[in-house]
Amino acid sequence: MHPLIDVSTLARLLRCEPPPILLDVRWHLSGPPGIDSYRHGHLPAAVFVDLDRDVAGPPGRAGRHPLPAPADFEAAMRRAGVSSNRLVVVYDDADSTAAARVWWSLRYFGHERVRVLDGGYHAWTEAGRTVTTDEPSVKPGDFIAQAGRLPVLDAEGAAVLAKSGVLLDARAAERYRGETEPIDPVAGRIPGAVNAPTHGNVGVDGRFLPSQILRERFAQLGATDAADVGVYCGSGVTAAHEILALTIAGVPAALYVGSWSNWVTDPTNPVATGESGPHGH
Repeated sequence: MHPLIDVSTLARLLRCEPPPILLDVRWHLSGPPGIDSYRHGHLPAAVFVDLDRDVAGPPGRAGRHPLPAPADFEAAMRRAGVSSNRLVVVYDDADSTAAARVWWSLRYFGHERVRVLDGGYHAWTEAGRTVTTDEPSVKPGDFIAQAGRLPVLDAEGAAVLAKSGVLLDARAAERYRGETEPIDPVAGRIPGAVNAPTHGNVGVDGRFLPSQILRERFAQLGATDAADVGVYCGSGVTAAHEILALTIAGVPAALYVGSWSNWVTDPTNPVATGESGPHGH
């Protein structure tokens, strides 16, 4: 199943029976809560899902957005009406950063039919589609969470992959170089990692670039389907966006869910700063 869906296809499917389950996962790292955006207007029948509460475990040594316990994730998705046999469509404001983490999480926990609305809420409203402030009554779903359906990395695995394969760092270049670190207590990167900022995956409208362009982008960084590829970021959110872009490009990749926020909890983990040499080393 292609991971993206466009506005017109979604609008058509919403008129079918049964329609897709729609999850509104708007989330802002340092802005107003996503629920405020949802209450201001959302796609008809969409259910709000909170990225911090429903899609991640409590922050701590495992990182700022660690994997939730399977039972917790299952309960949150059931509350949102998610069933295993029905298509789930996830959207956020525009660039799919939060939506990608929910897409990845559902796939990791075994849901086979999940797609991201390309361009998100902005694309929907720009197309003149209706929005509502009505909150739907949700029939609980029957989703069963089975962890481990997508590859993941821990700190040790990420360190090995940075030497033996390709470890992409999805953060902005200045964080990769260690010039600034707005969130985590240590600045820098995992030694050997290659910088591939997430914003390079989408156009100015928030939609993903065509698969061929993404394939070329990642190939220039050494990330092809012939390589072992992993991705990390600050806390495993924008890295999930990179995995979605890699999936569109036909490149399988593992997610280091704990990412930099987990890496820096161990003072013995090495930190690199400054410009990198060819392919990150």
